[in-house]
Amino acid sequence: MSILEESFSSIHKKLHNKELKVSDIVEASFARIQEVDDKIKAFVTVNEEAREHAKKLDEALDKNETRGLLFGLPVGLKDNLMTEGMKTTSGSRMLENFVPTYSAAVVHKLAKAEAVMMGKLNMDEFAMGSSNETSYFHPTYNPWNTDYVPGGSSGGSAAAVAAGEVSFALGTDTGGSIRQPAAYCGVVGMKPTYGRVSRDGLIAFASSLDQIGPITRTVEDNALVLGEIAGQCQRDPMTAAEPVPDYLSALTGDVKGLRIAVPKEFLGEGVADDVKASVKEALQLFEKLGASIEEVSLPHAEYAVSAYYVLASGEASASLARFDGVRYGYRANATNLQDLYDKTRSEGFGDEVKRRILFGTFALSTGYYDMYYKKAQQVRTLIKKDFDDLWESYDVIIGPTTPTTAFKVGEKVDDPMTMYANDILTIPVSLAGVPSMSVPCGFSNGLPIGLQIIAKPFAEDTIYRTAHAFEQETDYHKRTPEL
Repeated sequence: MSILEESFSSIHKKLHNKELKVSDIVEASFARIQEVDDKIKAFVTVNEEAREHAKKLDEALDKNETRGLLFGLPVGLKDNLMTEGMKTTSGSRMLENFVPTYSAAVVHKLAKAEAVMMGKLNMDEFAMGSSNETSYFHPTYNPWNTDYVPGGSSGGSAAAVAAGEVSFALGTDTGGSIRQPAAYCGVVGMKPTYGRVSRDGLIAFASSLDQIGPITRTVEDNALVLGEIAGQCQRDPMTAAEPVPDYLSALTGDVKGLRIAVPKEFLGEGVADDVKASVKEALQLFEKLGASIEEVSLPHAEYAVSAYYVLASGEASASLARFDGVRYGYRANATNLQDLYDKTRSEGFGDEVKRRILFGTFALSTGYYDMYYKKAQQVRTLIKKDFDDLWESYDVIIGPTTPTTAFKVGEKVDDPMTMYANDILTIPVSLAGVPSMSVPCGFSNGLPIGLQIIAKPFAEDTIYRTAHAFEQETDYHKRTPEL
């Protein structure tokens, strides 16, 4: 087993017992990147300064002081998280050479926890996509089978963890962009409650939906990372004052009496038979462990995809208005100001980003705002109420993360409507603002299947308790792709 595949607690113990140095772990990460990233293409930028950071951490460890559980661990960051002095591209030509003057709040928290940043990970351009094929630089490929996509938009983050290039990664989730690639790549991905993690320093796609979350190999490691990055932030007024619990204390392995709701819409038409079979097998395991299961309905879930793309595209059209060639980023050659705007945005943005800006601008325009944007907000309220009603009787909601396993590279990139429908099971959760996590629950034709576990706002500990109990009874998280 590679050191990067070991649990955080195991590495922590070896470091403090002087069996291992931080430099050893970081060199293992560099070696793995060198070995497999030509096939996976997870990285956009590799941080060559990681070696110097590792040496400083080794010196700190020599003082025999106990460090945190993320100490010395190699981490990859989705490339829409600001990193001072290091390129942050958001997967776009528009920011191809952009170097921020400050770092995101979560980057500061990881630095405080003394993790080692290995570099920036590939993503769909401005987080708009479900396959990692809209990146300006190159697509990323699924480590389990490189003919298939890793999912998106955090596909680089999920692929890097699955391929063993880093110990963990951060991604962002707007409509499923952590959970869907986690499912496709057979790793654990958490979308926290909206407001649980600071968005300061995140390049916005849709600000009322975006959330930053961890991608790891195991549930325990995921809980550790969220515990470090969660909490109220003065630089993000949307973060909640809710205290951050000790997520590790929830990992008891006991789900006796847990009340599980299974929406019939999540196992209905469009969900592949192999995915249904794996999810039903997982539910049977929960029953065996003492949980109760009931079928329920989310009656407005069928409208979620339509509402989401109106709302997210509307917010994206506003968020991306700042990229005009005047202040930062790509700047086209032009003869006047209007020409500068037109050429910069035409040349700097890819097709998918342009499509969503145009759609969003239309939905927000005079005469159409009430017809589309306002109506979508009303649907969002109904979807949230559907979830709120279930929390009165149930602890968690469980279903598949995605309707199918990963699809082939190039298979859907020219069919945006089919691509959008791929997020049909993750989008309702995003609109409701509740936490949700994907954990591996099976394989089909060598490709992973993800189980989605959802809980009420700020009940990430309940998700961890549920997922950990399942993980202890299965071995899906122990399997690794052969590269």
